[in-house]
Amino acid sequence: MNTTQEVNFDGLVGPTHNYAGLSHGNIASISHRGAASNPRKAALEGLAKMKKMADLGLLQAVLPPHDRPSVETLRRFGFGGPDAAVLQAAAEHAPGLLVACTSASSMWVANAATVTPSADTADHKLHFTPANLVSKFHRSIEPPQTGRTLRAIFRDPQRFVVHEPIPEGQGVGDEGAANHTRLAPAHGQSGIHLFVYGHRAFAPPTAQAGPQSFPSRQALESSEAIARRHGIATTATLFAQQHPEAIDAGVFHNDVISVGNENVFLYHERAFVETGRVISELQRKFSHAHPGTELSALVVSSQRVSLADAVRSYLFNSQLVTLRPGAMALVAPAECEQVASVHHFISELIASGTSPLVEAHYLDLNQSMRNGGGPACLRLRVVLTAAERAALPPSIFLSATTYAQLVAWVEKHYREHLLPADLADPHLLEENRRALDGLTQILGLGSVYEFQEV
Repeated sequence: MNTTQEVNFDGLVGPTHNYAGLSHGNIASISHRGAASNPRKAALEGLAKMKKMADLGLLQAVLPPHDRPSVETLRRFGFGGPDAAVLQAAAEHAPGLLVACTSASSMWVANAATVTPSADTADHKLHFTPANLVSKFHRSIEPPQTGRTLRAIFRDPQRFVVHEPIPEGQGVGDEGAANHTRLAPAHGQSGIHLFVYGHRAFAPPTAQAGPQSFPSRQALESSEAIARRHGIATTATLFAQQHPEAIDAGVFHNDVISVGNENVFLYHERAFVETGRVISELQRKFSHAHPGTELSALVVSSQRVSLADAVRSYLFNSQLVTLRPGAMALVAPAECEQVASVHHFISELIASGTSPLVEAHYLDLNQSMRNGGGPACLRLRVVLTAAERAALPPSIFLSATTYAQLVAWVEKHYREHLLPADLADPHLLEENRRALDGLTQILGLGSVYEFQEV
């Protein structure tokens, strides 16, 4: 019996969840700028999703949020004194900076790192590279804490490697697993890795056609570097360029336009430059690595689902998960049920019997979706052997007991109403730190935050 399984590590929504509209290129984020948020509801929606995944029989784990506001970042910008004075001065002299330093965007852990299972690496260890996220300032401050958290969970150096992020610099952005898909006949078998990029960092601008309205975030060179440092064989990698039209339509990451699981890849026909060639090469590499097996590539045409409807519904930001051999489920945002073209497509695909997809589950993630984050944004997929799972802190896995503890923790610590203007409140920082201190005890992580080491 193969004991290798995929574990979904979901990011807990942080207490400073707000709608500051910081993510240019993310249509939902921009359109809800300045609206009131409900951090408590957002966190409970995320926990309900985790429980649903566990109820489906899947392994579910939890990643903690970051400490926000990031007072240390504000200090690096010249604000000094006690924490409350730092917040007050930043609110008066650099309110935009304060808002950026209070983002709860670490909840979207699909951007936290790129992961390669031990079955695919040269040294047979499981590798992580935290994303540098340099395309957006509010996210670029996340990698140090992401690395600390990953090292606290994946702490055995004989089994796990947590790299430093790709060096920061203009044009060399890395957005993590949101632009990476692993395909294999089963999770425990060797996989083919699809890395999707939007631009080449070191090519002359005149040599590449790019999006006109929104910027590309992922550099080819960063994707190539991750494949090298993780020790993935060149025969098991494919680098594909995201279609500029898709980026301009609001597809800021590849997981907004395609999703894969084991031997199934669901994608929009406008996902890539030369989509047909990309899919043919992906199928060729898959079949060559696993003779006698085929990759089931399911295309969604623009005629069936427009780019606008794909972005509005976040169809491709659904989670495609294995329930049992030969049977998969689509865990989709409720918007997929509300957008007619998308709902019809999903229903017909399930009814057709032409794919392993046998059921769909529509979840309310309204608070996250208003900022442009669907089910797939909220989770980092990690394929682990039984021995690797045993090396992790046991409390990191969601159980009925842990779920109840986390719900009570959220209800105790989180506000129900938050506006961008509230982010300068020093009490919010105190509330956040009390909450995180308690959370690390629930999850058995020890001291992972800098404020815990003072």
